[in-house]
Amino acid sequence: MLLTISDWLQSTWLSHAFISQGRWAWPMCESLHFMGLCLLVGSVGLVDLRMLGMAKGIPVAALHKLVPFGVGGYLVNVITGSLFVVGDADQYIFNDAFRVKMLFMLVAGINVLFFYSSAFQKTKLLGPDDSMPLNVRIMAGVSLTCWIVIISAGRLITFYRP
Repeated sequence: MLLTISDWLQSTWLSHAFISQGRWAWPMCESLHFMGLCLLVGSVGLVDLRMLGMAKGIPVAALHKLVPFGVGGYLVNVITGSLFVVGDADQYIFNDAFRVKMLFMLVAGINVLFFYSSAFQKTKLLGPDDSMPLNVRIMAGVSLTCWIVIISAGRLITFYRP
């Protein structure tokens, strides 16, 4: 089944345009992917670190204003990452590092949904010097761990070619 998906993706016009026709497409997408990652981890990472207890004196609500930049970076990464998969499906679909990356992206997504549905309203009301509840610190730790694994697995994709 995975071979069928890979073959189909590589036969699409987008794959041909991205790889065959566009000499600059891959390097431009790599650059955009890195910039998106900087926006994502730079903003979400700061919020996570504050929730873990660093930078007390800065209210979480103030740092949370950076999250839209992180969401924008995430969207850039989803678009460019999808182009990578379409452009060279075999390199990704059969790659264990890519699978680990996708697994931890799923965990990070579930974690952020859980945070916003269960703890965010109380967290944003805390003062700048208040400590975060244990469940919030655990979610922030899970988030940071996920992004470290996602970045590491993303780098390993090129080293472990199927």
